[in-house]
Amino acid sequence: MSAKPNPRVTVTSLRKMKREAEKIAMLTAYDASFAKVLDDQGVDVVLVGDSLGMVIQGHDTTVPVSMDDMVYHTRAVTKMCQRALVIGDLPFMSYTSPDLALRNSARLMQDGGAHMVKLEGGAPQVATVSQLAHHGVPVCAHLGLQPQSVHKLGGYRVQGRDEAVARQMLDDAKALQDAGADLLVLECVPVTLAEQITQALEIPTIGIGAGRECDGQVLVLHDMLGISPRAPKFSHDFIGSGATIAQAVTAYVQAVKAGTFPEDQHCFF
Repeated sequence: MSAKPNPRVTVTSLRKMKREAEKIAMLTAYDASFAKVLDDQGVDVVLVGDSLGMVIQGHDTTVPVSMDDMVYHTRAVTKMCQRALVIGDLPFMSYTSPDLALRNSARLMQDGGAHMVKLEGGAPQVATVSQLAHHGVPVCAHLGLQPQSVHKLGGYRVQGRDEAVARQMLDDAKALQDAGADLLVLECVPVTLAEQITQALEIPTIGIGAGRECDGQVLVLHDMLGISPRAPKFSHDFIGSGATIAQAVTAYVQAVKAGTFPEDQHCFF
């Protein structure tokens, strides 16, 4: 008799994990082969990120990624994920209005098979998050460093060290939650601010360069496998000791669950 498959990770189970202080392990994937490895090794959430523009397509930023790109790669990933919740990124300029965001979210979910969509931005995105939530679209918000705005920000910089900016980020996080966001990514945020936001919210927070007090962690797969030419400070090479890809993913999941990753050298203070 075959073993009963593990139940699908859902928005409800992610909230339960936060309540019970079980860390959430998230990684990116962009194709079926890697998606199956991640799913088999117990990754809770797979993000089909527009980071594919940099690690797959070779661009300097995520800006050139199109909706067609995102639908294509999301569809490849969702075919292989039997347990993990799959999030599809809404790329640059694909959610400039609530109606446009709704149309493109429908593409990611209907054609790509995504279980949730992700968008970047604070207060200006509250109306969009509300529109998506009203129509039954699960939403992952994203604060801190927002890669789609890299040209406006003047580079990849830590966000939230200034007291006024930190206060605004906390207010934005609460507003996005109240509008219906189900998950929040915090990127390149000082650890004390990330902890404050995490404690203030009922929805889970996922950190990337935001410290271990977030409810979960996410890395770009190619960074944690040591094959990215531009791996950031907050990443760690989990395959550097000669492990297989599957063993490296397992080691990442175990480190996140145990709270041993990230370490101080992966954080900003």
